[in-house]
Amino acid sequence: MNPIELPAEILVIGTASLDVLHLNLLNPPQVVRTIGGAGLYTALAAARSGARVTLFAPRPAQLPAELQQVEHYLTWIGPPCETGQLPRLEIVHHGAGKAELLGASWGAELDMVPADLPADLSRYGIIHIAALSCAQRQLDFLRACRQRGAHLISAGTYGRLAYGETENVKTLMAESDWFFMNDNEARGVFGRLEDIHSPGVGRILFVTRGEQGALIFQAGQRTEIQAVPATELDPTGAGDTFCGTTLVGLSRNWDAQLAASEAVRWAARVIEQPGPAALFLA
Repeated sequence: MNPIELPAEILVIGTASLDVLHLNLLNPPQVVRTIGGAGLYTALAAARSGARVTLFAPRPAQLPAELQQVEHYLTWIGPPCETGQLPRLEIVHHGAGKAELLGASWGAELDMVPADLPADLSRYGIIHIAALSCAQRQLDFLRACRQRGAHLISAGTYGRLAYGETENVKTLMAESDWFFMNDNEARGVFGRLEDIHSPGVGRILFVTRGEQGALIFQAGQRTEIQAVPATELDPTGAGDTFCGTTLVGLSRNWDAQLAASEAVRWAARVIEQPGPAALFLA
């Protein structure tokens, strides 16, 4: 089915988190508190690109001040939780794309289940399942989305899943229409970058590579997308920004190369500020 014939709204399944970032690449190093989460970055990037977006994520009845601006840009639905149950991440950035996860509290994300989804998902042209703490749960969401009328589904992963739940990630990739990962995650799934292959007929795999740009695998072909120069400050959400922007391009019936080229440009912009600041509309 041609994406241009589908409903325009995008649904992102994932999380919004409260993050602490140690920016060791600054002199002197700084500690910054910001918002994050793979689902939130993806949803904001899609909204910044002009899409109507709904985020399905645990949501406190009273949003913390840091997250209140989010609802100016997207619709936030999902299972209720206490503010203290929001996921929290603590990350050290050393520069050159090198990061270290000091701590993670998944909070209410662990309680997210497909039964909480709306019964009819046919109103969404694209559904994206962002990285969760468990790849099997992503699969459960994907299959529930198919049963509830989803048109096109994309998904992503992260390092611990790529190396620790490799077979589930492979299945998730095989059952998704589009899949997103970075080069480290690709090594966890495929072993070597040289062994990456197209995920199947009609499916597209996007592999981000930081300052080396991105790769697209589609119909047996490999396409390289050049990076855009940027002054790195916080690369936390670069891959998810790439994902959300790419999905909007695909929803407009752009080819994968054009969509990814626009996405690389926005990923470069977002890493120049702490958190998702660059994704909030002026």
